[in-house]
Amino acid sequence: MTQSTPQQSTPQHTAAQQPAPYGRPGAGGPALPQADYRILRSVPAYAEAQALVDQLSDAGFPVERVRIVGTGLRSVEQVLGRMTTGKAAVRGGLQGLWFGLLLGLLFSIFAPGFGFLWILLISLGLGALWGAVFGAIGHAATGGRRDFTSLQTMEAESYDVLVEASHLDQAGQLLGADPGTAATPRA
Repeated sequence: MTQSTPQQSTPQHTAAQQPAPYGRPGAGGPALPQADYRILRSVPAYAEAQALVDQLSDAGFPVERVRIVGTGLRSVEQVLGRMTTGKAAVRGGLQGLWFGLLLGLLFSIFAPGFGFLWILLISLGLGALWGAVFGAIGHAATGGRRDFTSLQTMEAESYDVLVEASHLDQAGQLLGADPGTAATPRA
């Protein structure tokens, strides 16, 4: 996996200085209706951007004119713990239980004469057994190259709250500040 280095310096933008490049043809991403979006504020955390949009919504602003854009995206992998073959077998067994439950319920619908409980118990047992076997084999096959579990997420360095240029002044007034001076400096 390749890692990218976060941007070292980020230029400060205000709403009056420069239109946001978001939503232009050829910029990548989904095709959205084209509009001239301007930066209302830049904040370091998504929760802050969400709170700004919520304030605008509570004040009756047409929030369909707003975008939240994360900049400086990076992948963050939080290591949760050590993985052993035994733990992999237990994890596989638990996943196999769910698969066995699904198969047991399906088989019991189509074979009602055999006994619902027996079909369910056999399916659960076989699912757990085969799940544990495949979990242990799968982990052992890595040869110790990945002996840990982790959770991978995407984070942004900062978030820009963008508003269509035609609604920028109204949004700034509702937040109680001039949008050009309200931009939060980035560290």
